[in-house]
Amino acid sequence: MLTKGYHRDNDVIFISFPWNQVIKDVIKGFEGAKWSQSHKSWYINAQDFSLQDIFMALKDIAWLDYSALREVNPEFVPEKKQKVLESFSLPSLNEENSKLLNDFQRWMEFKRYSKNTIKTYREMVRLYAAITQPRKLNEQTNEDVVNFIYDYILSRDYSSTFQNQMVSALKLFFGEIVKSKIEVEQIERPRRVHKLPNVLSKEEIKAILNITKNIKHRSLLSLIYACGLRRSELINLQPVDIDTQRNFLIIRNGKGRKDRVVPISDKTIGMINEYIKAYKPQVWLFEGRKPGAQYSEQSMASILHRAVEKAGIHKPVTLHWLRHSYATHLLESGTDLRYIQELLGHKSSRTTEIYTHVSHQSLGKIKSPFDDLEI
Repeated sequence: MLTKGYHRDNDVIFISFPWNQVIKDVIKGFEGAKWSQSHKSWYINAQDFSLQDIFMALKDIAWLDYSALREVNPEFVPEKKQKVLESFSLPSLNEENSKLLNDFQRWMEFKRYSKNTIKTYREMVRLYAAITQPRKLNEQTNEDVVNFIYDYILSRDYSSTFQNQMVSALKLFFGEIVKSKIEVEQIERPRRVHKLPNVLSKEEIKAILNITKNIKHRSLLSLIYACGLRRSELINLQPVDIDTQRNFLIIRNGKGRKDRVVPISDKTIGMINEYIKAYKPQVWLFEGRKPGAQYSEQSMASILHRAVEKAGIHKPVTLHWLRHSYATHLLESGTDLRYIQELLGHKSSRTTEIYTHVSHQSLGKIKSPFDDLEI
């Protein structure tokens, strides 16, 4: 059983099992695996933990229960990834399907898809192939896809986002790799859900940052808010990406494989320099416990989660809320929407316009007719 915990000032994953020498030898062989005498359990630091690796190592030895990783903190395993991870407990693919899946991965790598997209699409197709076995992929039709969506996705009440990702993966897979009877253009997507961005007030942002005393953690959270970064953009930053002469932060190979620059203030640069002086990162601006290793998204989320709890904020805050807050606060301070679009790296202005629906500057001017009633 895998459970999330906190041990020796680190977020860890505890690995508990009835004594078994074979399992013990496997766990002991994992890099970073340690025994906790106080907890009577093996554990691995969260930033070094890989669910897929441990599953593959134990799949022929023991049954793995990782449900607590989702139940303890939804932020730890993002909602859209939870469903993908469930495919790890599925039966192995037959030889023909395995080859097609590997061909799909190689094709995506050749086309220079991002690592996250490759990983997600591969697991989506693996899930579909495992569920629809033993029916061959090159013999399937649109009806098979529709039945899968009804019987597997909708019956489990999975999100429309997950369903949309599955459709995207299958369209690409069947359109480029498998020549079957499926007509990819006729695979329907779910109706799009138009959700408003979640925004924190400046006071809430201040409380989160002030409660975070560790200079590395505070710098990490501050930079996301100060420059409106995505998580992947932050972990891919290098010290050389900070242009202290022109006060610009260079974001390389962001979403859509685009570079962009955003302004960074002297205040933010000063804080980052203080952090660099203390931690001396070698390759990446923010590194994990091992020198030269990128900081993990799970660790970033865990840092924010603890800060939100300590600040007494009772909201399901995620790292992306800081980016949303950055955009909304810029709009409220009078920044033109076209500039905000460039700063966020949005391809379409329609994506940026959603912030007008939550801006206090826009909504705050509206007076309810109720206020005119003399009651």
